[in-house]
Amino acid sequence: MLNFLIPFLVLILIVVFIHEYGHYYFAKKYGVGVTDFSIGFGKEIFGWNDKSGTRWKICWIPLGGYVKFFGDRNVFSQADHEEVLKKYSEEERKKLFILKPLYQRVLIVFGGPLANFLLAFVIFFSIYTFVGKDFTPAIINEVQKDSPAMVGGLKQNDIILEIDGNKVKSILDVSKYITMSTDDLIDFKVKRSYEEFILKIKPNMILGEDGLGNKINKRIVGIKLGAYNNEINHVKLGPAQSIYHAANEVYYVSVSSLKYIGAMIFDKADTSQLGGPIRIAKISGQVAEFGVLAFISMMAYISISLGLVNLFPIPLLDGGHLMFYAFESILGRPLSQKTQEGFLRIGMFLLITLMLFTTINDLKDLGLLN
Repeated sequence: MLNFLIPFLVLILIVVFIHEYGHYYFAKKYGVGVTDFSIGFGKEIFGWNDKSGTRWKICWIPLGGYVKFFGDRNVFSQADHEEVLKKYSEEERKKLFILKPLYQRVLIVFGGPLANFLLAFVIFFSIYTFVGKDFTPAIINEVQKDSPAMVGGLKQNDIILEIDGNKVKSILDVSKYITMSTDDLIDFKVKRSYEEFILKIKPNMILGEDGLGNKINKRIVGIKLGAYNNEINHVKLGPAQSIYHAANEVYYVSVSSLKYIGAMIFDKADTSQLGGPIRIAKISGQVAEFGVLAFISMMAYISISLGLVNLFPIPLLDGGHLMFYAFESILGRPLSQKTQEGFLRIGMFLLITLMLFTTINDLKDLGLLN
């Protein structure tokens, strides 16, 4: 149990702290008062006050966190200006979030997801700079008999150049691109002798295991890969190259995740892979056993996921705040309190539904539900 719990807590504490610090940074930058900076929810375990009066604390339920602003009643809009102006002195009004210009409120809210993307970027940059990145070309060593690859025309010794338009720069990219594909057919661009071909492969979906032994539905094409000329090409990159490849990885993971979520909504992708805290805890423990490098790599992907999810236009999430600000910008005024409350109820329903769905998937993954 501790093998799962400790890595999970470390991962969540870091990723959530970075997210909340993004909000905190922009709030302080624009003079907004911050009364609480909390990692976790519920009763406080321990905490301290800094010289500006912010209470920094760790709470018992480690499934998120929050930054509470001075006088914070409704961070969605400026709907209750007059009431606020009566309640606070002129000096106190300078610290109120809801009285700040729209662009500042947008940056304060967007700061959380932005910090998550930056954390992932820094992790990838550090790995590519100090550990290195694999650039071993992917060559097909074997095409399994009667497999989708054989039916589609892939052959032994083909060098895989692209999958679904994504350049295969490393042998490690192949499984990643196949896994993230959601179309019925996967486009393989291969080099054969001196010619290049684009072949359409229809993968099989089978129940298998991932690299950690967890049962998952896998897209299989039926090929075995090897290094081109049996040469492994693992290179430490310079700063400029590391920046490029780190930014590209954050971009690819973000776009692919959004496409996969869209495919799940339209029933074109496997929804059983959508997990919650229980699955994250389980995988955190499993990945931690492979070492620090694997663990911080996972942290980067979780950080990107947290940033993306928080940008969904659902009230109670950062994206919900930004959605209200978009209405405010277009209309020239905030939405009425009643309209906001209606959206909040819808957001609460959607989040509870998502939590129930992921919890059921997690329990199935543990074998506690059929």
